[in-house]
Amino acid sequence: MVQVQKSFKDQVAGGYGTLYLVATPIGNLEDMTFRAIRTLKEVQLIAAEDTRQTRKLLTHFEISTRLVSYHEHNKQASGSELIRLLTEGQSIALVSDAGLPAVSDPGADLVADAVEQGITVVPIPGANAALSALIISGLPTEQFMFTGFPPREKKSLGEWLKRLQYQEGTLMMYESPHRLKKTLDAMLEHWGDRKIAMVRELTKRHEEAARGTISECLAFLEEHPPLGEYCLIIEGAVAGAGDHAQSGESWWASLELEEHVDHYEKEGNDRKEAIKKAALDRGLPKREVYNAVNR
Repeated sequence: MVQVQKSFKDQVAGGYGTLYLVATPIGNLEDMTFRAIRTLKEVQLIAAEDTRQTRKLLTHFEISTRLVSYHEHNKQASGSELIRLLTEGQSIALVSDAGLPAVSDPGADLVADAVEQGITVVPIPGANAALSALIISGLPTEQFMFTGFPPREKKSLGEWLKRLQYQEGTLMMYESPHRLKKTLDAMLEHWGDRKIAMVRELTKRHEEAARGTISECLAFLEEHPPLGEYCLIIEGAVAGAGDHAQSGESWWASLELEEHVDHYEKEGNDRKEAIKKAALDRGLPKREVYNAVNR
């Protein structure tokens, strides 16, 4: 049976409260919307991932609403209590440390429970790190996929990268500074030298986007050690590459070397970069490919 929610009609039907998913700043306090501030003032309760962090935000905007903790380690007990309060008619705002709640965090479990109970769930949109990084990356935005945080263990990371290898849309993920180099090394090994944007400190004073190939960004990190949490935006696979993989054949197998290089040039790469990518695909030295196509 289809469950239909009319967010702004009969919100109190059944006597239930509303669960609001409120976006908070990802760096700059001015990321906060007027609607978010009003909602946080009007609800009976605010459930926060880190109450200390959220209390600073509430103090800044002079919001005195009662604050409770809801995070990965208490979500089972806290979640059931929040659902009980919602069914009794109290409206609750869910917030994360930064950006949209329920994106790659335990808030998604609370939303699922609320939906199952027939409780109205309303988004209060605002800043989001992954989408903000995507739109300044310079990479295609027509099709994209958010993948959360890469696995920490080397074996799991390799398997995860293999599953995403033929995803044609632009890939978006989060990574911590102390794992960044290891993740990029693994990407280079499994995916080749794709274009990438490493974005950090979004909406803050030191906002930075480092754009280049994976190998170029690794070289950049040798001179500029990673600082802060990163959003990684990586170009997707070449269209049709997955079809060739399923047949056991590389997508470029039927192409002459010159055609292979031309393919990458048509994608917007300069001649040097196109030669580098073709060489990486074929496992050939760059110099050999360069000599072959420049006779």
